[in-house]
Amino acid sequence: IKKINLPVKICKVCNRTFTWRKKWENVWEEVKFCSQAAKENLKKSMTNVKTIFCKQVLVLSLFM
Repeated sequence: IKKINLPVKICKVCNRTFTWRKKWENVWEEVKFCSQAAKENLKKSMTNVKTIFCKQVLVLSLFM
């Protein structure tokens, strides 16, 4: 396969395009992130969202 003909996906975190790699040959349908760093950034942002939500719930419960 020529490099120009390799499949391309868009990263779910950073919206960058990334190209098929040999190491993803058997799991290409499951690949969602362009890198481990992007995957870790998603985890960090989800943790921050949960933390903010919990703080908001706590504050609201104090006013009830």
